[in-house]
Amino acid sequence: MSGTQEPADEEAGRHRMKMERRKAVQDEEVASKSIEKGLLIVHTGAGKGKSTAAFGLLLRMVGRGRKTAVVQFIKGAWSTGERTMLESFGPLVEWHTMGEGFTWETQDRARDVAACARAWEVTKTLLARDDIALVVLDELNIALRYEYLELSEVIAALHDRPPMQHVVVTGRNAKPALIEAADLVTEMTQVKHHFAAGVKAQEGIEF
Repeated sequence: MSGTQEPADEEAGRHRMKMERRKAVQDEEVASKSIEKGLLIVHTGAGKGKSTAAFGLLLRMVGRGRKTAVVQFIKGAWSTGERTMLESFGPLVEWHTMGEGFTWETQDRARDVAACARAWEVTKTLLARDDIALVVLDELNIALRYEYLELSEVIAALHDRPPMQHVVVTGRNAKPALIEAADLVTEMTQVKHHFAAGVKAQEGIEF
């Protein structure tokens, strides 16, 4: 019995020492960070989950009792589960769906440009408010990709926002200049997607 117990004790001891060393390194790393600022976060890439991750951050901020806002640049005003849920938080969430659908649905560049211009005007008012802790600019990357908005103006407005305001920009094909300006960039990589197997968009998953 003792012969089997001692190796287990030794293994547990080695594990404990390893975790103690790891904790010391981690604690030192955390203690070395002293800057607090509003972050510019970009979710891009071909994989699913860019907007979903942004709404998760928004929900976390609402959980802290902070005001948030969403501007949707391209997506049309269809009913989605996240909008229904988040709007139930009342004044903690401002929701602005300004798009008229994806570009392949409208097939009208002038109409798309006008819709994005309206969304950008709303965005500028939000970026000037220091009472809003987090702004989600959903599919802004798409508007920039198709040059519906002036990239330099967008980056300038993001730069000039209140110092503690966080912004999340979503959408494929983020512009290099936006990536350069960002504090945190995550690229969603598609490994496998159920659409390829003929599975349609489903309530609670896609919308």
